[in-house]
Amino acid sequence: MKYWIIALLVTLAAAYYQRITGPTYPVKARIHLNGDEISYKLPRSAETSGDVQIEIPVPSGTSGILKYKRYNTPDNWTEFSLQATGGMIKPILPVQPAAGKLVYEIELIHNNQTIPLHSEPVVIRFKNPVPAWALIPHVILIFIAMLLSNLTGLLAVFKKPKIRLYVWITVLVLFAGGMIMGPVVQKFAFGEYWTGVPFGWDLTDNKTLIAMMVWIAALIANYKKPSYGWIIAAAVVMLVIFLIPHSMFGSELDYATGIVRQG
Repeated sequence: MKYWIIALLVTLAAAYYQRITGPTYPVKARIHLNGDEISYKLPRSAETSGDVQIEIPVPSGTSGILKYKRYNTPDNWTEFSLQATGGMIKPILPVQPAAGKLVYEIELIHNNQTIPLHSEPVVIRFKNPVPAWALIPHVILIFIAMLLSNLTGLLAVFKKPKIRLYVWITVLVLFAGGMIMGPVVQKFAFGEYWTGVPFGWDLTDNKTLIAMMVWIAALIANYKKPSYGWIIAAAVVMLVIFLIPHSMFGSELDYATGIVRQG
């Protein structure tokens, strides 16, 4: 039981770190304005189902400015004045095609002072909605695969029995979550089943591919008898690559050509 607990704690910590460091995680911050502390978040991911409305609580007498343009284009900035309604300033970003990105800036104006809400422009990427029947199994299976990888690595360190059974289960769950449900999610979100090697450099797909390859190598090495070194190496490699933030170097729409690039 203690190995399960340790593996679970490591998995939860890795999943949390990956989520908060990824490029799709909202920018969260707080500022002090007119004696009030204002907490807000600026989205960096949205769905193609509609425009994105951001809500920022502000004290009375506050206005603002929204600037945005398409990412990696020579477009001029579009600028809007923002007026508070019901104690809120509500900037709206126009919906983009799947993998399209906008870069935007928001400033508040209070007592003739201009206060930027971020140190640098924020980039938001759009994706098509992914149905729950595809997304939920993918997320659960990837989490379980990571948990089993950590557990199997720990069991290998202490040379516990039935280690080859755990290797088999880890490989099967990783294959189901990463190589079957992962492409299904990718297809719904960006229109392609696979955007890693050899078709592109999407980091998420390539991370999954590397993890799959090292665990298959461990499976082969353990075919006849336990090979604990291979198992530990596979578990360490998988932990390291899954600490890399999710969605880095992902799909991006080239507005000039209309082609979705990966990586």
